[in-house]
Amino acid sequence: MFLFSPVKKCILLSAMLLIARPLYAAQELTWEDCLRQAAIHHPDLLSARESIRQSRDVKTITASGLWPQASANLTLARSKAETSTGLSSKTNSYAYGVSGSQLIFDGFKTINNVKASAQNVEASRWNFQYVSSQVRLRLRTAFVDLLKAQDLIKLTQDIYDIRKKSVDLISKYYNSGMENTGSLLTARANLAQAQFEVDQALRGLQVAQRDLLKEMGAGDLEDVRAKGELNSRLEYHEKPAFEVILDHNPQLLQIAAQTNAASFDVRSSQGNFWPALSLVGGADRTDSHWPPKGAGTNVGVELTWPLLEGGSRLAQMDQAKSYYRGLQDQQQSLRDSLYLSLEQAWANLQDAIGQVGVQEKFLEANEERSRIATQQYSTGLLTFNEWTIIEDNLVSSKKTFLNTQANALLAEANWVAAQGRNLEYAD
Repeated sequence: MFLFSPVKKCILLSAMLLIARPLYAAQELTWEDCLRQAAIHHPDLLSARESIRQSRDVKTITASGLWPQASANLTLARSKAETSTGLSSKTNSYAYGVSGSQLIFDGFKTINNVKASAQNVEASRWNFQYVSSQVRLRLRTAFVDLLKAQDLIKLTQDIYDIRKKSVDLISKYYNSGMENTGSLLTARANLAQAQFEVDQALRGLQVAQRDLLKEMGAGDLEDVRAKGELNSRLEYHEKPAFEVILDHNPQLLQIAAQTNAASFDVRSSQGNFWPALSLVGGADRTDSHWPPKGAGTNVGVELTWPLLEGGSRLAQMDQAKSYYRGLQDQQQSLRDSLYLSLEQAWANLQDAIGQVGVQEKFLEANEERSRIATQQYSTGLLTFNEWTIIEDNLVSSKKTFLNTQANALLAEANWVAAQGRNLEYAD
């Protein structure tokens, strides 16, 4: 017979405690702890910060063309020449000096390039905010999943206890000849399933812990526990103004900055049709002996105006205009998509919150039915088939309620992400 002796009970309990021990020895992390850790260490955020630095450097490089340019030169040379008589002569030459230039006018090309670079810096900043919002979504999902995994261990152990009591009760009736073999085997199968789910929940806990550590960027931690509860009562009653939310969405602000940069690129391409005027000058010394003594200076203006270039300037301008128009279309498409995402996220959140209330009532009803059915089965008022259906409903209801609670928190996380909220948003 499939019965647990006192020795087997002790072995099973000890094994479960050894497996579950890391859960209670783990470092407890609140949601705020996870936010702070991810904001400092998450590799995606670090990469996005580097992108901001790179765009700033590009702006500095571009703006350098507006400032005076100067360079120094030093020349040491020896030349050898042969005369018609076969004699050779060697000549040394030495020179050093400085030269410089200052851009005066280039059709506003460089100025517009600088303005475009400034908008690209702004776009990279908004990209950082968008990356932060996506990190927050994944972090919140991992945190909720760990809360769920922790509660699932307790739940599966409760279900195991329910199945164990069923086996004990049915075994007693079976031994007294009041129950058949099929009922006993079914109860034992249910108990085996419950034991499997306990083991599965423990494995799932380790996966959830690793997922949270990954989204925190906390590779130095080994064992963590999420501090919080799934049974949070979410209240979102009044539908917000989506248009106002969209005005602060980092994705839209990023593509708006990119569109502005493209508009300056169009103006810069138009500057290719204007001449470039620069002030140039320099001073140098040259001589055949060191140090050179012959001094010279020069100052003047330089005008360059390309005449024939095979149509490249027209093509560059047409390309810049096309890219600008494309970004305008993308901006409108993105706005429409984000508006739809807000509608979907809001509807899913309301549905998830409503489901929590509904499933809570089902769980309360199934718990009461199970209590009554167990009494009736023990007194012979219910058959095994009737009783086990009610017990299965209770088990299913417990699992469904746990999933519903987690789904509500995940729906909230997706609603927050749809608004573009980043890691600074702690609620």
